[in-house]
Amino acid sequence: MKSAAPRILVVDDEQAVLDLLVYNLRKAHYDVLTAVDGSQALQLARHAGPDLILLDLMLPEVDGLDVCRELRHTSKVPIIMITARGDEVDRVVGLELGADDYICKPFSVRELMARLKAVLRRAKPDVVEAAPILTGPGELRLDVECRQVTVGDVPIDLTRLEFDLLYMLMLNANRVLTRERLLEGVWGYDFVGDTRAVDSAVKRLRARLRSMDIHADNIQAVRGLGYKFIGSKS
Repeated sequence: MKSAAPRILVVDDEQAVLDLLVYNLRKAHYDVLTAVDGSQALQLARHAGPDLILLDLMLPEVDGLDVCRELRHTSKVPIIMITARGDEVDRVVGLELGADDYICKPFSVRELMARLKAVLRRAKPDVVEAAPILTGPGELRLDVECRQVTVGDVPIDLTRLEFDLLYMLMLNANRVLTRERLLEGVWGYDFVGDTRAVDSAVKRLRARLRSMDIHADNIQAVRGLGYKFIGSKS
């Protein structure tokens, strides 16, 4: 039977980092699993049912980006990448592959725990407050209670993050939302530094909508500010 405590899968081949994370997570009463390479991580992710994965990118056998890519074919489990501070390209690729967040080494345990809690909150079905069903162009329909987005009768397969991002944009239709506001409202915490996570998530969301013949320009970039959704809120 699955533990009532959130189950965190920690994937890192540096024993010191692994020990630090396991100690602090168990101290905070999380159920913790560990893996030291990508193959083991994939096996545990598929069979042990983690609620969240802390995933180092530099791994033996199968690297973290390949693990993220493989998991996103079959799973929406939240993923927080752990990266070296200089690996900007890997961070961008990871976000575009569907990772929910990233944190750089060396990291503050307090910051990591705050981000982990925020991602877990967002993963819960009640993370988005109740609101009317929202509609948009091309028979786009967002049902908050069911957490489902459809075009006509056809559902769009969105991750939790993509759903919450589309919800916030549609709820504030025709209003500009800054990247900072989107980070606070969707990611659930004050994000300090790079706002590239928003741009990567918007890019993925546009691609999902485009695949359903919803014009990607309905999510417009506003230079120097953020994004706005063109359409009606009801």
